[in-house]
Amino acid sequence: MRTSDFAKWTRQFEDERARRVAQGDPDWRHRATLHPAVWAGIQRFQVGEDGDGANLVAKADEAGDDDYAQAVRLFVAEEQNHARLLAGLLTAGGAPTLTGHWSDTVFVRLRRLLGLRMELLVLMIAEVVALRYYRALREGTGDPLVTDIAGRILADEQRHVPFHCERLHDSLAELPRATRRPVMALWRLLLVAVCLVVAADHGRGLRQLGVGRLRFVTDVVASSGAVVSAVLTPRPDAWTSAG
Repeated sequence: MRTSDFAKWTRQFEDERARRVAQGDPDWRHRATLHPAVWAGIQRFQVGEDGDGANLVAKADEAGDDDYAQAVRLFVAEEQNHARLLAGLLTAGGAPTLTGHWSDTVFVRLRRLLGLRMELLVLMIAEVVALRYYRALREGTGDPLVTDIAGRILADEQRHVPFHCERLHDSLAELPRATRRPVMALWRLLLVAVCLVVAADHGRGLRQLGVGRLRFVTDVVASSGAVVSAVLTPRPDAWTSAG
């Protein structure tokens, strides 16, 4: 297998893992009190974060890049930590975790349809939507435990998006130049469709967080322009997110 510039991502993920260990867990002694609709949203996002990532890891291994495969493993570990933090938050609020949700099932099936490129394109939709959701959760409750956990997850997601942008840039570079922008245009259309579904499904909870359905959709779609540019340009690492 070859090595690549993804070694820098492996180092970033490893540095972040060490920082998390030094920081320690949130103060689980705090009891979170939230509107039932907000708890329902957290339950659904917890299901989405909770997976072993085996399919993505296998496709990363097949890509033939040791550094990228290792970075993907560290990415999956961070997503699993998100699931653990959200499960702890639900426990602190006396809310159960869900064993599954239809939206997560649909995403997983879409991601597994084709190869790594399709996996990442679908995954990126979930990541971009999650950025706005966790920002709303961080800013919308005033609860110290919720704010802490949402802030931690949001910081991770802000690193995940440029990581995936860089790999997608390499992947789309393998396609004929004339097809690259249409691919990302279709990605953006799918993002809009997914975002509308999420806004409808989480509407009551979003209102409790001070974000209406229309604002949520508008913000996600607006942020997707930077993602498309990052994937299509030679420097996807320049992508930044307001958070």
